[in-house]
Amino acid sequence: MRSLAQETLHIKSQALQQRAERFFPGGVNSPVRAFRAVGGAPPFIESAKGAWLTDADGNRYIDYFGSWGPMILGHAFPPAVEAIERAARNSSSFGASTAAEADLAERIVACYPAIERLRFVSSGTEATMSAIRLARAATGRNIIVKFEGCYHGHSDGLLVKAGSGVATFGIPGSAGVPDAIAHLTLALPFNDLAALEAAFAAHSNQIAAIIVEPVVGNAGCIPPSEGYLAGLRRLTQTHGSLLIVDEVMTGFRVALGGACQLYSLDPDLVTLGKIVGGGLPVGVFGGKRRFMDLLAPLGPVYQAGTLSGNPLAMAAGIATLDALQANASSIYPQLEAVSVAVADGVAAEARKAGVPLTLNRVGSMWTWFFTADPVTNYEQAARSDTAAFARFHRAMLERGVWLPPSQFEAAFLSAAHGEQEVAATIAAARDAFQAVASA
Repeated sequence: MRSLAQETLHIKSQALQQRAERFFPGGVNSPVRAFRAVGGAPPFIESAKGAWLTDADGNRYIDYFGSWGPMILGHAFPPAVEAIERAARNSSSFGASTAAEADLAERIVACYPAIERLRFVSSGTEATMSAIRLARAATGRNIIVKFEGCYHGHSDGLLVKAGSGVATFGIPGSAGVPDAIAHLTLALPFNDLAALEAAFAAHSNQIAAIIVEPVVGNAGCIPPSEGYLAGLRRLTQTHGSLLIVDEVMTGFRVALGGACQLYSLDPDLVTLGKIVGGGLPVGVFGGKRRFMDLLAPLGPVYQAGTLSGNPLAMAAGIATLDALQANASSIYPQLEAVSVAVADGVAAEARKAGVPLTLNRVGSMWTWFFTADPVTNYEQAARSDTAAFARFHRAMLERGVWLPPSQFEAAFLSAAHGEQEVAATIAAARDAFQAVASA
């Protein structure tokens, strides 16, 4: 693989960044794009195809973040592109119902038995925010339980930190979030059922719902311990609370039926994200009919959106899910095999170089934590050597491999990744770990 350090400098990207800083805070429209956690100047992407990204200076990279998960079939998947083009000829938005909405819903419900009714929105943040509103209405309770390291979008009530005790109310994790809202959220350690039991004991008949990433993806990849998710389901049923499974990352990725299929879960509500729209802006919240029918116009819970179910996202989603459903028996084993090869192959290079590394992986999402210790919750993830990860990230980018620009973001690959990309990534990592070890 060509070393970018020997090739064209990022002259155009640097100029584009300077221009962007005139208009956007930090020059970005989403904070992680700024590369503050890893250092260096972020390249500006001009195009992508399959497993590869191309920046404004013509440099090419193997992509391991996949637009943060949804590009499971690779960039510019031809059937999705063609579907978007056909739909766009009829208009990009109507603000009215179309047959395509039910067409895509039918495909989702076929893969998710827990979803009896659903509603489309335009983002994962909208999906989780709406699911929580619905849970509060259904139970008549106000408190929500989330888990440290789990990210459910940027609505006020979910941007909290944990308190000093296992059942202590959260404090705001962002400026602009009122204490009164943050105090309706309990932030507990992931993979700790005892902490949840203590929370239910301390707040009897007050907890409306638990919301959980079944596989944490926003503290790096952290799998659930054996029996943990089943324990969440048992406790919510015992205490009359709802279980909301946030599959914005895991949906259609860790299995055709997502984590619900992988871990045999039957939640009350499920949220899904951009993978359902082939990478276009879309979100879903759905679940048991008795809860979903509380939504207007049938019930008292209001939720609306002009672009909900927009025709471009519906078209791309139908093309994507059709391909996944028709080829599930080959795509998911392929994703598993390629993920094992690249994740384990890079971890092996770390061992050879004497770099402490812990690998967590579930299907085609994983994280290389720069620590020798196991990582089963956010507290353990936070002990990782983030400076070492930053050096590794920069060294990999120089060698044409684009990893998520944070130790605390999961990596993803697509069905377009193959032996060529695996071999090139492992070769790049071999050199990059030498840079890390010698620092």
